Amino acid sequence: MKNITQLLKVVVFLILSTNVALANVSDRESFSKVLIGKSTPQKQAAMSWLVDHEPSDVAKYVLTAWLHGNLYYFNDKSSDQYQQLFLSSDIRDAAQIVSAWSDTTLAVESSRQFKKVRVNNKLRSLIRLEIASLGLDHADATIRLNAVTALVGQTDDAVISRLKQRASIETEQEIASLLRLALSIVEALTGNTTEQRIAAIDVLSDYKQSVVLSTLNQVLKTETDELVRSAAERALDRYQQSQKFYSGVETVFFGLSLGSVLVLAGIGLAITFGVMGVINMAHGELIMIGAYTTYVMQQLMPNQIGLALILSIPMAFIVSGLVGIAIERSVIRHLYGRPLETLLATFGISLILQQAVRSIFSPLNRSVSTPDWMSGALQVNPMLSLTYNRLYIILFCIMVFIGLVMVLKKTPLGLQVRAVSQNRAMARAMGIRSERVDALTFGLGSGVAGVAGVALSQLTNVGPNMGQAYIIDSFMVVVFGGVGNLWGTLVAGLSLGLFNKILEPWAGAVLAKILVLVFIILFIQKRPRGLFPQRGRAAEG
Repeated sequence: MKNITQLLKVVVFLILSTNVALANVSDRESFSKVLIGKSTPQKQAAMSWLVDHEPSDVAKYVLTAWLHGNLYYFNDKSSDQYQQLFLSSDIRDAAQIVSAWSDTTLAVESSRQFKKVRVNNKLRSLIRLEIASLGLDHADATIRLNAVTALVGQTDDAVISRLKQRASIETEQEIASLLRLALSIVEALTGNTTEQRIAAIDVLSDYKQSVVLSTLNQVLKTETDELVRSAAERALDRYQQSQKFYSGVETVFFGLSLGSVLVLAGIGLAITFGVMGVINMAHGELIMIGAYTTYVMQQLMPNQIGLALILSIPMAFIVSGLVGIAIERSVIRHLYGRPLETLLATFGISLILQQAVRSIFSPLNRSVSTPDWMSGALQVNPMLSLTYNRLYIILFCIMVFIGLVMVLKKTPLGLQVRAVSQNRAMARAMGIRSERVDALTFGLGSGVAGVAGVALSQLTNVGPNMGQAYIIDSFMVVVFGGVGNLWGTLVAGLSLGLFNKILEPWAGAVLAKILVLVFIILFIQKRPRGLFPQRGRAAEG
């Protein structure tokens, strides 16, 4: 019996010794042997060795492959490469596989020669932390910033130790501020004294990151110290006030972007309706033609999406303008003075244009690509981001409006347009060819509608029916702002966009539109000529 006991002790000792030996990683070979095994603690020890002893780029390379299941070991005992580590995104289709430690490759005779290095959820979490930690000492400030961002909110002692080391030497202000946030979170949750925790909570109240909200709620949920709870409540109130403010700013931004779309859609109609008295129900289809022009330009220049979009602006203006002139010369000029008949005629034209587009491009919607410089968002702070496409729409609307005002105020055509709109008979008596002015005016309004289509192609799919979604809104903008008044169109479009976005959170999108329509109806009852009534013949008529 005594001999058996001694034998068991020897066996246990040998097993423990073997485990310790395996866990004692000293080089790449022993690192590979540990990763091939099944012990999670030993793999954690191997991970620490990799981070401490290998160059950061090599360690990140291996860890990233391990995390994503792209790390393999050679399983052929008859080969010199037995248990060596290799990387491959898909071993089944690979002709060769790359070494984890160098650029050397090995031909893949059979995928069965290789086995994937196992990784579980616990290891995945640790690997992500290690990868983030590797960037803390990188020379590139952007990489350091991303590393700190990934570690904010972590309370692991090893991570906090690394963050403190980085904080003591960091020179970049943005990164240093983020490090201060990360350390303050830990201090607020686990500080040794009440004073330390209150000071940390006061620091947190200056930050806008979402992790601050979760930290303060955690403090309030678990804390019994009234002083700490009081500090957390004050910080939470300050955070929520900031949330409400930036939420309001975001609502205004979305309202202005929607308003810019309405202005672009309505400003061309304001010209034709105000100058010529034509109720153009085909205005939405002229917007559609501009959008399809953008699609065609991108098909002609598939490798230069951004340049194609820029060139689409003058092309859409020309194409839609020529279509508008053709409509005016062929149909509208026979119907002046009969607004209801122009309504019916242009409605028929709109159906013809829709069917023409269906025949040429098919009834299916077409997607217009967004250039890289219009993708993403401008991150003002963690509570506020402004999408680039809507920001560019606002700027584009301002540019189109200024350009149109300059044309009408500073060019001979603009002078003639204003003369005809104010008193057609007197303009004719002064030698102005009103027929030519009518054609060019209709072409100008149609061209601006085409330009609006370029902008709208970046916000929605391009299809035969897209113009129908904006014709009613265009008339609403024109009537609300004052028929034929460009400044009224600008104010009305932006105002209606803001009203919509302010009402949407509590009324819903559909009810918000209904409420805006009711408001316009009531407003027109009091001011039939709109916000800025036109002077001259149109106003008198």
